[in-house]
This record gives sequence, C-alpha cells and structure tokens, in this order.
Amino acid sequence: AVPGEFTLSQNYPNPFNPTTTINYTLSKADHVTLTIFNMLGQKVKVLVNEQQATGLHRAEWDGTNEAGNIMSSGIYYYQLKNSSTCITKKMVLMK
Repeated sequence: AVPGEFTLSQNYPNPFNPTTTINYTLSKADHVTLTIFNMLGQKVKVLVNEQQATGLHRAEWDGTNEAGNIMSSGIYYYQLKNSSTCITKKMVLMK
C-alpha cells in the first residue's frame, strides 16, 4: 500500500477456517467501520466502529456473528468505510 492511501487488503488466509486477518490503511485520522456481510447483504458482524489514526490497521474475524454463533461455509463480504469512501471485498469461509 502507498502511504497516504485509503486501502483495504485481501484477507488472509482466504479461504479461511476458523479465523482470518484483514489489513487496511487509513490516509487520514477518521471514524471507520469494518463490517462483515453475508451474500444476501445482511450484516453479520461489525469488527471496527471507532475513530482511528492514520496508517496501517489490522482486524481479525473468527467466523462468528454478533451473537457469537459460528457462521456456515460460504462467501462473505467485508466493507471498510470512512467519512468519504467505501471499499468492499469478498472472502470465503470454508469448513
């Protein structure tokens, strides 16, 4: 990633079981959200929802929803949003 860019990296490992790591870079300090969605566009879990500093950040997803239930195998989307930009990428949970 180039410094000063707002980027969302592909998760690793992918496919994953049971956990995966998501790296992202903020070009400026901002309030960011990182949210997991299922293929129907339904919110599964919010991983990040806070003000964060410029630079590289990391989040992990353990394949569970907000209630702590383990999700089934399939395709999921993760979406990073700040005050001006939204980036979405795809990942696969495989059991």
